[in-house]
Amino acid sequence: MSGTFESVNEKIIKSKKRVQNHGEVFTPKRIVKKMLDLPHIRQACQNLTSTFLEPGAGEGAFLVEVLNKKMKMVLKNYGNDLTQYENYSLLALSTLYGVELLEDNAQKCVMNMHQVYYEAYQQQAIVHGAKMKNKVLDSAKLIISKNIAQGNFLTKSSASGNPIVFSEWQPVNLRTNTKTIKVQRTEYTLEDIIEGVKKADGEPSIHSEKVKQLDFFDLFNNEEIPVIEAKRMRYIPVKITDVYKEVMEEING
Repeated sequence: MSGTFESVNEKIIKSKKRVQNHGEVFTPKRIVKKMLDLPHIRQACQNLTSTFLEPGAGEGAFLVEVLNKKMKMVLKNYGNDLTQYENYSLLALSTLYGVELLEDNAQKCVMNMHQVYYEAYQQQAIVHGAKMKNKVLDSAKLIISKNIAQGNFLTKSSASGNPIVFSEWQPVNLRTNTKTIKVQRTEYTLEDIIEGVKKADGEPSIHSEKVKQLDFFDLFNNEEIPVIEAKRMRYIPVKITDVYKEVMEEING
């Protein structure tokens, strides 16, 4: 009974302590829908590739509603072909970003967005008499995990103190009636985005460094230990249904 009461009246404040410590409040759905009816926001929702960045994502109320609108648009335009639906639904998902300070809210935001995507995709698979593809679901999970960050928007830092990093998923072959979309992934810090920095296609924000494991006896060798230079890597364009593989290549020179 209490659960029903809360769902009807929508808990605006989760706890007094969290409001005092973090200024945490929750926007009612009716307010979110009014926000989405504002002319410039409504127009952006009608553009599949328009991006949204929510600086205080909470549990994803705003982003979930935008995703619902975009998924309905994908269904209307590409629902007759399951492959097209898979590709364009992932593209729609890739345009939504959020930053949330509190860990439990960030996790709930990720879960809520994944649930919306999963249920919409499941329904379309049933309509087409097909099974959902693991690679599509895995790519959806990766996109959401890279697009929703736990951190402080004001300091632009993640919970670990490192810069917040987002991935841009830029379509490289998007034309009328494109069936299989390829995307170029490039990583930007939140600072990069705010400052309008343009990076080379495929450039990661942090270059991974592979350290050579020394043999135990090298510690007793008087010879100078060679310095192993980090390989410069970049993401390569891939089908949007394959982004979960996170394929990279070495940059020569």
